[in-house]
Amino acid sequence: MQASRKLPPGQRRVNGFPRFGHRLSQPAPAVPANPVITISGAVAEEFDLPVASLATLPRRELAADFHCVAGWSATDLRWEGVSFQTVYRTHIEPVLRPGAPATHLEFRGLDGWRSVVTIEDALADDVLIAERLDGRPLNDDHGAPARLVSPQQYGYINTKHLCRIKVLTAEPREQSSFLDRLLVPTHPRARVWEEERHYLPLWIVRPFYRLLIAPIRFLSARGGQESRARRR
Repeated sequence: MQASRKLPPGQRRVNGFPRFGHRLSQPAPAVPANPVITISGAVAEEFDLPVASLATLPRRELAADFHCVAGWSATDLRWEGVSFQTVYRTHIEPVLRPGAPATHLEFRGLDGWRSVVTIEDALADDVLIAERLDGRPLNDDHGAPARLVSPQQYGYINTKHLCRIKVLTAEPREQSSFLDRLLVPTHPRARVWEEERHYLPLWIVRPFYRLLIAPIRFLSARGGQESRARRR
């Protein structure tokens, strides 16, 4: 695919797939015995979609790169799961409230992370709810038991440990991520090939993020070690 041959502007290839995410230095959240994805918002009635039930839907494999907003890219990852478009058409769209058109979807993870995606971006052909990576079930570092995978958007959209999808009828106003609170608002579309990181000039953003790569990897590695120690 295109991303494997050429990286988007401002990205640098790294070896492997570094752990990243919310609360970097902390262990990953514990996975419930029978995990579910709660569907809420503009639906007739809130309901739980068991993660195990995704196995009954048509499966999809996807080779794609992962692009962190900080400027690093993990290349040629092999994801396996269910097309989000399939999940939406079969489980969400039929129960939308009449007269309440969906414009955005809010994805939340067990770690407290939240991302908001336009309905257009969420229903793109290459967006998955993935449970497997490189032939193995997702581990704690990369979003067990299931995660959103949207290769054309920066990593902060790709919510890990997915536990809730909320259907919205308008774009929410509040800002919730650490990037928004500590830096400046992140771009809502986050399209990597458009380099939609923030609204700041790119000459300001790129060097600043490159300085963050090393400390982010250090904190992430420490959190990953705690997760592995907990599993022993």
